[in-house]
Amino acid sequence: MKRILITNDDGFESEGLKALSEALKPLGHITIVAPSSEKSACGHSLTLTRPLRFITIDDDFFKLDDGTPSDCIYLSMNALFKQDSLPDLVVSGINKGSNMGEDITYSGTASAAMEAVLQGVPAIAISQVYDKSPSSLTKQSYGLAKKVIYDIVKKIFEGNFPLGERKFLNINVPFTQEFKGYQITKAGYRVYGNDAHLHRNPRGEEYYWLGTHALRHKENPTKDCDLSAIADGFVSITPIKLDMSSYEDMEKLSKWVKNDG
Repeated sequence: MKRILITNDDGFESEGLKALSEALKPLGHITIVAPSSEKSACGHSLTLTRPLRFITIDDDFFKLDDGTPSDCIYLSMNALFKQDSLPDLVVSGINKGSNMGEDITYSGTASAAMEAVLQGVPAIAISQVYDKSPSSLTKQSYGLAKKVIYDIVKKIFEGNFPLGERKFLNINVPFTQEFKGYQITKAGYRVYGNDAHLHRNPRGEEYYWLGTHALRHKENPTKDCDLSAIADGFVSITPIKLDMSSYEDMEKLSKWVKNDG
């Protein structure tokens, strides 16, 4: 039986995690290791300044006390699995909200997949785009995402993982129950603002609360990015690699360094 390790960044009680587990149970043995609380936008962070503890929720279901998604994968590989019997696949999600464009660099969901491929295990990050706010997502909202992840993982297990080393699949699902098909995409160009809200506590001390940005992006003529695919109602599948070297700039940079002027 195939072994599937799943995690998320919305916390161990999230509906998306439950939906993911339900979708993949027919395909293999599920182990869940998820953060004890929401860790959205924590990036690819590991906890180095305090101890971490697995807390058993159920059989093969653990929460990691104040750990990040990357912690969950890193520790699972070293504490719950043996090096000769690592999971066949890691799936992170189903995230509450999108992870597209440069948001991938912030995402705890995507970072769990990054950690998995660093450990030599194929991985998928899957996110459910919401309508206007996170509250628009209900248990029923994950129906299409469940179908998508089931079909993709089934295809992987019946054949092979389609990417090489240190690469993972980043999947985003539009807010619709209608399946228009898949689109293979590149990461889009997100347009960011500043959504920092200034408040005062009862003592009059100032504090800031960071909000979320509207899902805006720079249009590309070929409409082949993840943001365009979602806007058009397609499921976006983006191959992501961890090598962020700007190869096209290396020759230019070399000339710049050698140029005394």
